[in-house]
Amino acid sequence: DGDSYRSPWSNEFDPPVDDAEMSSERVRRLEVRANEAFDVYRELYYEGGTSSVYLWNLDDGFAGVALLKKSSSQTAALGAWDSIHVLEVAERGRTAKYKLTSTVILNLGTKGDALGSLDLAGNMTRQVEADMPVDADETHVANIGKLVEDMELKMRNLLQEVYFGKAKDVVGDLRSIPPLSEANRDRAAQREMISSMGR
Repeated sequence: DGDSYRSPWSNEFDPPVDDAEMSSERVRRLEVRANEAFDVYRELYYEGGTSSVYLWNLDDGFAGVALLKKSSSQTAALGAWDSIHVLEVAERGRTAKYKLTSTVILNLGTKGDALGSLDLAGNMTRQVEADMPVDADETHVANIGKLVEDMELKMRNLLQEVYFGKAKDVVGDLRSIPPLSEANRDRAAQREMISSMGR
């Protein structure tokens, strides 16, 4: 509310807000369980960093956001990974429809006298919808965790294979480590092999 921050752990506002809108007891219990689960997830996959999950009521279910952040500031390399997972859950008896919109913001950089400095930054957003069975409130936490875990894995692989692979190609086009004639010969052989496979 306004300039106040609500802790997902204590459910208290800082600075305090007198008439703050609060989630129902059921959604608050889910929020506490989700924070506990994502704390374990963060430690397993990120080996540090911070995580927070916020949930609030909707007419036919609830919505929320799971936030994960990991920063590194080593001597020669800097980096930050921010994951923002916005979810909407529509409950329908023994099933629920989950809508997840995930954004990863990645900042990488190097600094040093020998190499100079390089900064790479970007973001990626993906969406998924899934109908999943629900037999108890705790099932929501497991379902959300599975959706987020699968989405982060897909996005990480895309970043690694597509974006970093493309950045490597661009850098390779700008400055070749082996002699340029050797690199051109290898590229020509690669193109010839690919075109022969297409015949």
